[in-house]
Amino acid sequence: MEFAPQRARLAEIERELARLGQQHEMAISAFRFDAARDLQNRIAPLERERAALASALPPLPPPVPAAGVPWRVGRRRDRRVR
Repeated sequence: MEFAPQRARLAEIERELARLGQQHEMAISAFRFDAARDLQNRIAPLERERAALASALPPLPPPVPAAGVPWRVGRRRDRRVR
């Protein structure tokens, strides 16, 4: 089954929610409660759509860790001044 369109829509919704959430925080901090309520009314349906999409999609596989240089643990040197 192809999940790319649903994942793309989910990413689009998350970007829009982040943008609207930022605007909501700015409106609240500026004591513009009417604007904040309007933004919250736009956020709520997007959150419902995001929840529906997220529950319908299988989880992404965990990312493969990058193979790097292993850490070398050296012996501890005495740092006292003599």
